[in-house]
Order: sequence, then structure tokens, then C-alpha cells
Amino acid sequence: MACFLVSAAEAVVATVAVKAMEKKERSAKSGADRCPFSRKLGWLRNMLWGGSALLAFEHVWHGEVTPWFPFLTAMDNPADKAEMFGEMATVGVSMAVLVTCVWLVMLLVSAAIEKREDKKAEAEG
Repeated sequence: MACFLVSAAEAVVATVAVKAMEKKERSAKSGADRCPFSRKLGWLRNMLWGGSALLAFEHVWHGEVTPWFPFLTAMDNPADKAEMFGEMATVGVSMAVLVTCVWLVMLLVSAAIEKREDKKAEAEG
């Protein structure tokens, strides 16, 4: 019912972190990184915003989200609220964790590629 709110909340945090990291990297002006961490964190931000937008659309499609207050149909009935919070705690959190784990794997692959390119450049010259 509202599982997309969990990944949207993480996306908000990631967006703020990207902006802060970009500011820090601009002030440091270090050219050592091929792919700065702010860009890598941007990958997470983009995956989270895209996933939460897709989930929000799916919930609108099924009538669980409405354009009028209280916006979530589960907020009308106290019994539905408990179900909604349970879904957010299980499904929403597990989806956000899965997306974050996929991003961590992407970081590992990126680090391996950068390390391989560094060794290749070192061997060439």
C-alpha cells in the first residue's frame, strides 16, 4: 500500500548526500578518482527514485493511492493502517535493502574495473 515510501525516503537521503558529496569534492578538487564517489552515490539515488516512482505508479494504478486527502486509501481505516505499516516494514524495507545491495555490488565491480585499468596504465608507461 505504501511500500514505495520507504525507498522514496532513502532516495531523499541519498539525494542530500549526493549534493553534500559534490560540494565536498568541488572544494577538494582532487582529480585522482576516475569516477568520483558522488557519481557512484548518484547511481543509488537514481535507482531508488526510479523504483519508488514505478511502485507509486503501480499503487495509483490499483487505486491504493488517490489524488485527494489522505492520499493513501489505507489511512481511512485504523485496521488498514496497521497492515500498511506492516507492509512498509517488511516489503518496503526489503526492497530498499535489495536496491542498496545491488548498488554495493556495482561499487565492487566499479572498483575492480578501476583497479584493472590502473594496472594496465602502470604496465604501459
